[in-house]
Amino acid sequence: MADECKAPVAEVKETTEVAVKEAPPVDEKALVVESKPEVAEEKPEAAEGETKPAVEEAVAESASFKEETNVVAELEDPHKKALDELKQLIERALKSNEFFAPPPPPPPPPKAEEAKPAGEEAVAQTPPPAAETAEVVEEKAEEKVEEKTEVKVEEVVAESAKVVEEVPPPPPPAKATSLLEVVEHAVEKVLGHVKPAPPEAVPAPPEVTAPPAAPAIAEEEGVKTVEAIEESVVSVTPPPAEPETAVLPPAAEEGSEAPAPPPEEVFIWDIPLLGGERSDTLLLKFLRARDFKVKDTLEMIKKTARWRKEYKADELLEEDLGGKGFEKAVFMHGTDRDGHPVCYNVFGAFQDKELFQKTFSSAERDHFLRWRIQFLEKGIRQLDFSESGISTIVQVTDLKHSPGLLSRELQVTRKALEVLLDNYPELVAKQVVINVPWWYLAYTRVFNTIFTPRTKSKFVYAGPSRSTETLFKYIAPEQVPVEYGGLSKAEDSEFSTADAVTDLFVKPTSPHTIEIPVTEVSTLVWELRVLGWDVSYGAEFVPDAEDGYTVIIQKTRKVAASDEPVIRNSYKIGESGKVILKIENATSKKKKLLYRFKTKVAESN
Repeated sequence: MADECKAPVAEVKETTEVAVKEAPPVDEKALVVESKPEVAEEKPEAAEGETKPAVEEAVAESASFKEETNVVAELEDPHKKALDELKQLIERALKSNEFFAPPPPPPPPPKAEEAKPAGEEAVAQTPPPAAETAEVVEEKAEEKVEEKTEVKVEEVVAESAKVVEEVPPPPPPAKATSLLEVVEHAVEKVLGHVKPAPPEAVPAPPEVTAPPAAPAIAEEEGVKTVEAIEESVVSVTPPPAEPETAVLPPAAEEGSEAPAPPPEEVFIWDIPLLGGERSDTLLLKFLRARDFKVKDTLEMIKKTARWRKEYKADELLEEDLGGKGFEKAVFMHGTDRDGHPVCYNVFGAFQDKELFQKTFSSAERDHFLRWRIQFLEKGIRQLDFSESGISTIVQVTDLKHSPGLLSRELQVTRKALEVLLDNYPELVAKQVVINVPWWYLAYTRVFNTIFTPRTKSKFVYAGPSRSTETLFKYIAPEQVPVEYGGLSKAEDSEFSTADAVTDLFVKPTSPHTIEIPVTEVSTLVWELRVLGWDVSYGAEFVPDAEDGYTVIIQKTRKVAASDEPVIRNSYKIGESGKVILKIENATSKKKKLLYRFKTKVAESN
């Protein structure tokens, strides 16, 4: 049945086919809505009013969605290029610790050395720092003296004599820094008296008659004064060896190279971002979620890594969050026809008022979300992220007996969807929504705003009358739980999902027989199911021997829809023959029949 649905796929475009009977009762409605890619083959459009064929066509074509390959060699060239570019960006980001980078340090204080004097007042008001060495002070003094070498010696001597007389007595020797300030202030004042006034504005010294040797003596005294100032500066400076061990200025601290931090190690679902084909599969999921836009993909990966760290998603695996009945609403069961694990979301479980309150009440909604994420994390660990492995799941959402979604339920559901879409990209191969009520189409319009076109193309919707048929398109009957029309039970001592099921249709108003040959002494066990029943069933054994007689195993009886969904019988075989199962459909509708059997050979003593 799945082979009939395979068709070549052209460009993926979102289309939707809806077929709903206008009758109000939900149980009589047949609804199938599917967002599917456009197929290359042209098919005739259904005429107006032909609702049923449109529904069947939608179900048949629902298998046309094909999951992309994760084998790098089989990717298209633009996708290969995007993957390589993303790897390079991630490698640089890991080396520079961009994923979990600490907050930037506060800006350093302004450096005293950078504040250069702009004029006379700036020089006079800016004292030297405490950690300034004697050599620095001496160099400043020498630079200031050299800048005024053009001034006549007589003027410097005259002004220095006046300044020295005006300098107040120095502070106690214990405060070396105060003495330094006094000395520098004296030097600055000497130079300051000469600098601002132009040469012609400086008043000429009074004429004094002196012997010819007087100018030489005055010059010598001026030189001695400057030497005394320099000696006073040197005498108060610490020894040369001490400044080397003192605290370095900020420029020296910046020059020292601190050891670079090691590159970050980032894991998502226990898979490193770089390193092997499992990492490539992981990165491809994020790339596809962002339409192979590399920069957007890198930003999404960074946000996911930070969210996982803040939410402690890895530690969540070890927490005990069970015991509240959530497993009734969400559980894993079997695989689909391609081997994808299947997750069932049962909204009808919330008819239990206690479970409803635990899930949607303001006090418990965060607990349910954490449990749901823990459940998903455990399921992801069971996936195979190798190139040819199965790294996605199939979601089945059952809306039967759903209590409806009010404002607070929408809030919880939307929050959960946003978390899953942002941090768990491309983990779902198909979304099958069954038992869809009439109001759900309006509900989908609310949530379609957060789904990308790619995500929308994975959805398939089926009304109550088409739900089981739709499931069988993707999941074999031996993998489908009994409550959804299959033959699979959680704890079954006779049959397992490895025991294949045969399915066929019983024509309207006609009988149908199934013959099971047996050739050795053994016990034959079989089970069968007719969807919707309302048929007659019986079983008998017919031996191969001509003189044998027929044994009635199950007398023919009418099985109603309200009876047990699955009938299981067994018969101990003592001779070769065959077991015949008889089904008679007296209705005007064809019936889906499922059955399987196995032979248990008796052990010899």
